[in-house]
Amino acid sequence: MRKATPNALPGAHSRIAARAPITPPLAVAPTEAPSRGAPELTVISLGGGVQSSVLALMAAEGVIKPMPDYAVFADTGWEPDGVYRHLEWLSERLPFPVRRVSRSNIRKDILSGTNSTGQAFQSIPVYVRSLDGKTGIARRQCTREYKLAPIEAELRDLLGLGFREQMPKGMFVELWIGISRDEIIRMKPSRQSWVEHRWPLVDMGFTRDDCKTWFGERHPERTLPRSACIGCPYHTDAEWTEMRRDDPVSWEDAVLIDHALRSTERAKRFDGEIYLHSSMTPLEDVEFSGGGERSAAFGEECEGMCGV
Repeated sequence: MRKATPNALPGAHSRIAARAPITPPLAVAPTEAPSRGAPELTVISLGGGVQSSVLALMAAEGVIKPMPDYAVFADTGWEPDGVYRHLEWLSERLPFPVRRVSRSNIRKDILSGTNSTGQAFQSIPVYVRSLDGKTGIARRQCTREYKLAPIEAELRDLLGLGFREQMPKGMFVELWIGISRDEIIRMKPSRQSWVEHRWPLVDMGFTRDDCKTWFGERHPERTLPRSACIGCPYHTDAEWTEMRRDDPVSWEDAVLIDHALRSTERAKRFDGEIYLHSSMTPLEDVEFSGGGERSAAFGEECEGMCGV
């Protein structure tokens, strides 16, 4: 089995080369769990957006150590074209392999009214208006099905473990996640005992804007995309507005899927009408507020694996 690189050091802060953060760090709880020794692998969860892209490039430059063994991109099959183009550009600049994994195509599954395993269940958190006028939001399982599960399966494969083969005692993988200090609410421990999450950007005191500044200083000719499924119901009004203005192909596809959600069979399963927007209005008719806040009535996207 592949071992961690020789320069692995215990302690999250010791993995970060001496460099003053762009802005003063917030006082946050340490992200380092009690030392378990050296991991078998150090892997970046690469979402293809702002934070994880900067995290990968920092690792490539040696700003964050040790050098990861791999980066893994869990592809839902429904990212904007700009994200896929950016990933191609990014992969060419990283000294470690980028593995692209997928469990299923979430867009096709939405159209078929199934989840990633073919069951008659919608995994995304669509907004629902029942026949008696009550409103709510469907259970969200898309992060686990389309992001976490394929990444965990890939990590097992990289460790050389077969299907249902038990993880040897003491073996673990260190998984770096691109969450910045302004999103510390999204920091979640792994549900798998053999996976340890690390958040190097939080340790450095970096915000999302700091990441953009760091990237802009090195690649002023480029902009970083936001990684998220085209029709994610957790888009803010500002994000929907930007998509409609700047990415008409993605916008038209989101409108198409929003209409498809209200087909007779899908509506019957929810005993009402379902929508991509919390206003319970067809997407093309929504009067977006332009704000960056998500609907407080239904909560916010809280997992640390999407949109980074």
